[in-house]
Amino acid sequence: MIVVHHLNESRSQRVLWLLEELGLPYEIRHYERDAKTRLAPPALKQVHPLGKSPVIEDQGETVMESGAIVDYLIRHYGHGRLSPPQPSRNFELYTQWLHYAEGSAMLPLLLKLYVSRLGEAGAPLAPRIDSELANHLGYVDRCLEGRQWLVGDELSGADIQMSFVGEAARELRAGYPHMDAWIRRFQQRPAYRRAIERGGPYSLAN
Repeated sequence: MIVVHHLNESRSQRVLWLLEELGLPYEIRHYERDAKTRLAPPALKQVHPLGKSPVIEDQGETVMESGAIVDYLIRHYGHGRLSPPQPSRNFELYTQWLHYAEGSAMLPLLLKLYVSRLGEAGAPLAPRIDSELANHLGYVDRCLEGRQWLVGDELSGADIQMSFVGEAARELRAGYPHMDAWIRRFQQRPAYRRAIERGGPYSLAN
């Protein structure tokens, strides 16, 4: 049985979605953020030294980092689903999206979140952060123009991995109509809705 160490309001929600898309049985172990600091609880350090989520356990393996988890689950249990065939141009694009989500796209979103908490002290950084956000969100939006999914004609692990990026940018989505339509599309999938029901409250699912 796959075990998901699931932190509320976090990237681990997309792991639950992937498991639902694959139709795999899994167990959730729930963890709650500290109400004041919004940090993960110390109990997660008993699962992995970094104390972060998501983490999965499967057949004696402990796998961290959502991109690695998406890749692991699709390679081991996808049986040709949710990933383009190898070798192919689409597979190379798919791999790039898996890395891009956390390697580049999330950074300006996180910087905006943290700098906004500094008030006036963070104001000098705002133009650069906003410029980077426009650069990355504009890129995603252009890639989705005229398409339903990021790679090929069907949902893939690339969409699941990138979903948190789109959802985290919810206050800016109106300016990126192709990305907004993509988010609304995947949020209506039955597997996505089931993952929300099992994972618990998730404020980004709207």
